[in-house]
Amino acid sequence: MIGQFVITLREGFEAILLVAILIAYLRKTGRIEDLRYAYYGVVAALLAGAVAALGIMILYGGLSEERKQIFEGVAAFLAAGVLTYMILWMAGRDVRSEIESKTQKAFGWGVTLIAFIFVVREVIETILFLTPFITQSFMETILGAVSGIAVALVLSLGIFRFEYRLSLRKFFYITSIMLAFIASGLIGYGTHEFIEALEERGYESWLFEEAYSLGIDKNNPLHHKNAIGGIFSVLIGYSSSMEYLRVFLQFGYLAAAILMIYLSYSGYREKKADEKAVPF
Repeated sequence: MIGQFVITLREGFEAILLVAILIAYLRKTGRIEDLRYAYYGVVAALLAGAVAALGIMILYGGLSEERKQIFEGVAAFLAAGVLTYMILWMAGRDVRSEIESKTQKAFGWGVTLIAFIFVVREVIETILFLTPFITQSFMETILGAVSGIAVALVLSLGIFRFEYRLSLRKFFYITSIMLAFIASGLIGYGTHEFIEALEERGYESWLFEEAYSLGIDKNNPLHHKNAIGGIFSVLIGYSSSMEYLRVFLQFGYLAAAILMIYLSYSGYREKKADEKAVPF
């Protein structure tokens, strides 16, 4: 539930923030008549997301057990890939300036398109990220998602109420690190599912062998599929046992992702410092 919460908090906050900046800019420039077009875009994006989520669930429900393993593996790797792209994309953006630049040239249905793109991207990404989780625990995923969206709304309202006193870049930096751990766990989970599918088809390799085992019984709360272990499994990719291939891919990804996040945010800070240093 915690991993699902972090994902929807980050994605929900990002979507709300983008739309709020769009609406604030329209109000500031006196374009009140265009506000309804922004709302049209938001509603259309939410409807498109609902259709996409329903389609994925219908597709998954019609698969055989073997194909479900492959589907879960592909979904986990795809979610981790898009999650990584989204983290790095946000790291190098001056969001407010980009939105105002786009909105300045758009009127009427053009505003609808901008709002739709902002929201539908976040909605589709969220659905994609939650798919591996929802195949494991439907109720926990729903509870985590609803909680994340609720907190995102409160946080967004608080930020606008207190005029951005919270550093948005610091928020995205911290949540990016958290999402990197979650993405590494998705890589590990997807790798495990692929290994099981390959072994069932008769493939063998030393990479599929157990690299370590903590000797924790499946009924123990610390097991990665139970209460306490399950929390750490989602948050940091913890597992009471792992295959060699999973160890290499999961922790190799985590090290690379954290390094890229650090370099991306450090580069952005240096760029802004250089811009301030340039005399006009």
